[in-house]
This record gives sequence, C-alpha cells and structure tokens, in this order.
Amino acid sequence: MRPRTGLAMAGAAALVWGEWLNWRWSRALVGAVGGTSEAVVVLGYRNPGPKANLINRRRVRAGVRSVAAGNARDTQVIFSGGVTSGGASEARLMADYAGSVQEFDGTVLLEDRSTTTWENITNVIPLIEDVDRIKIASQPAHALKARAYLRRQRPDLAAKLVRADDYRLGEYVLAKPLLALYGLWTLRGLRADERTISP
Repeated sequence: MRPRTGLAMAGAAALVWGEWLNWRWSRALVGAVGGTSEAVVVLGYRNPGPKANLINRRRVRAGVRSVAAGNARDTQVIFSGGVTSGGASEARLMADYAGSVQEFDGTVLLEDRSTTTWENITNVIPLIEDVDRIKIASQPAHALKARAYLRRQRPDLAAKLVRADDYRLGEYVLAKPLLALYGLWTLRGLRADERTISP
C-alpha cells in the first residue's frame, strides 16, 4: 500500500469515527416525549470577549434550530452561562447573538450564574420544571454530560429529555475527530448506563 493511500484511509477512518461518536452521543439519554411546551437549554462556553465566540455561536445555532418547527410560541430558549472575564455573561452574549444574527424572536430566558456544567443544570432546573419536553443544546458530548447530570439531580425531569438538533451528518466534519477525542476525555466520569443510546 502506498503511503498516501494509507494516510487517506486513516484520515477517512478518523472522519467516520468522529461522525459515529458524535451521532451516538446525540442520541443517548433521550426519549420520545409528547406535549406542547418545551425548553431548549443552550449551554455556554468560556467567553472572554465582548461578543459570542465561535463555540458559543455554534451552540446558539444548534439551540435555535432545535426549536420545534411552528412551535416557537410554546418554546422557551434558556441561555445558561455566567460571567467568566468580568464582562457580560455567556448567557447574555449568546442571547444577543441569537437575536441580532439568528433573528430569533421567541421567548428567551437567561441563567447567568453558572460556571460549570453541573451548575448549568442545577440553576436551570427551576426554569424547566413545568415544560413537557427538555432539549439540551451544545456539542453532542457536552450535551450528553449535561443530560447525565440532570438525570442524577432530577430523574423526573430527565424523563422529559428529547434530542436537540445539535448533530447533523457532515456538519463540521473535519472538527469531529477532535471533538470526539475531547468528548471521550470529558465523558470519562460517566457510568456505562449514562452512555446508552435511547431506543
């Protein structure tokens, strides 16, 4: 086998592996829940600048497109993330981006005290208790971690979890192997039953 062919095959395998892991994580700990009201929780990422950074912009896009089609009036989008650099909170920066760039004009709530994923979940619980469905939007591995944390803190609310639109085949395809490696590291504390793909 020629070296270039071997490299091409290894690269293709890495891309397929990255896609598969991200697809798998996006479908773990979610169900098929009915109802008319939903909350989409968008988790923030460290944002030292005055505008939403690349990762937070990607998460906002995933959150906005996770709003059920035609159901925007019965959906609340909750941006969760505190202040990390002395400026505006991650939640505020993401909400501003959703309104100004994504032109989202639905119901927006801010949770602006959290600095960790565990705190994200703890602090949004009062905002999601009364909805029928809950979606958590982030990178697939991070969203899975947050769903596992909700399951640990409030199993009754975790039963309302449905899949967010944070994974699409071929989207950010070159970054997915790196996201998969990082995801494996961040999910190392999850139990086997918290990684199971929902039927």
